Amino acid sequence: MVEMKAAILVGPEFEDLELFYPLIRLREENYAVEIVGPERKTYSGKHGIEITADKSVEEAKPEEYSCLIIPGGWAPDRLRRDQRVVQFVKRFFETGKPVAAICHGPQLLISAKVLKGFKLTSASAIKDDVENAGGVYQEAPVVVDRNLITSRGPGDLHVFVKALIETVRR
Repeated sequence: MVEMKAAILVGPEFEDLELFYPLIRLREENYAVEIVGPERKTYSGKHGIEITADKSVEEAKPEEYSCLIIPGGWAPDRLRRDQRVVQFVKRFFETGKPVAAICHGPQLLISAKVLKGFKLTSASAIKDDVENAGGVYQEAPVVVDRNLITSRGPGDLHVFVKALIETVRR
């Protein structure tokens, strides 16, 4: 049996629930989960919960993982300014493996310039950005298009993680 291994991207002021809900659910499904950040250090979520990155984006290799999860919050806007993070996301996306982004998470996909022609959803605040990047915005709790899984925010986590798990199993 092939080990399922997930990478969850972390950065300053991530949306706590959008990181911890997938972390817990994937561990319940027996995934090995690693937290990947710009640096191997401790990051605080918007609501004060802390988590330490297991690896930096320079240490993490997309081929080691079955999927990538990009939580929202303010982290995606901060992370997109770091070209090391943008290049990691771009390399991962280009493997064709599942990439799951929720809320403001697609901001990193916009900066990685990988959304052209993909259907997706996100926080409504970045709808114009998604469309300007060539994405096809859809107002839905979850949208799956090829290897991309997206949701609008914390209220959609239950369908977001379910869709991610189903996509990885294919």
